[in-house]
Amino acid sequence: MNRSGLVLAFAVATAVGLVFAAWPELDLEISRLFLHPGTKEFKFSHDPRLGHLRDIAMWIVGALAAPAVITLIAKLLLPQRRLAMSGRAAVFLLTTLALAPGIMANVILKDHYGRPRPIDVRDLGGTEPFLPWWDPRGDCRKNCSFVAGEGSGAFWTLAPAALAPPPLRPFAYAAALGFGSAVGLLRIAFGGHFFTDVVFAGIFTFLIIWCVHGLLYRWPSAGMSDAAIEGVLERLTTPAQAAAQVARGLVARARRSDQRPSGGTG
Repeated sequence: MNRSGLVLAFAVATAVGLVFAAWPELDLEISRLFLHPGTKEFKFSHDPRLGHLRDIAMWIVGALAAPAVITLIAKLLLPQRRLAMSGRAAVFLLTTLALAPGIMANVILKDHYGRPRPIDVRDLGGTEPFLPWWDPRGDCRKNCSFVAGEGSGAFWTLAPAALAPPPLRPFAYAAALGFGSAVGLLRIAFGGHFFTDVVFAGIFTFLIIWCVHGLLYRWPSAGMSDAAIEGVLERLTTPAQAAAQVARGLVARARRSDQRPSGGTG
């Protein structure tokens, strides 16, 4: 997560953005490769084997996020115990997952950027007009094409790759980029997204990861450390734990009162 990666991301975004703005039909030509010549339907959209691969990909993303989720839940339940993994790592993984595929892709863009999906475009067998990547003025109202939500989730694996040991980090980055590209290719083959939807999902996801990584790891002035994060979590959870203990004590006292024999003779 250095400046070289940032420069490369901007270079790719600029190149793809300009080329596909000048020749937007390239998006159509790429998607057309996956059309059945006879039926004009996306020939892989109903392939159950590829559907299983799509499910497996999302399970992989969930599995990579699970340790951070479990770590924070355990801290909420037992605030005095040390975190099972680095506090910065847990916050880094969950924050980037929430911001990139969560808020950026599925809340902000996909529900407000009206670009129709390839399967809905008139040139590819649908009924709506094609729009280039830069034009949000389509008729799609919700869960639209730009950007690829599952692609963003797959490219989010760059976040755990950034936490790999330094000797393994280049291979982890390569694996994450390959994984994101493969998931993006599946979505293109299904008619769910255009090529540019996938590329910009990867770019935007990387930029979010790069910024959060800098805040937590590279910029000392931010004051983020494992000890600081663990202290914040303890301060947030200790009052809740104290309230729960008081509540349990009141319940236990009430039960003891109910179990005492009555003192009157009737």
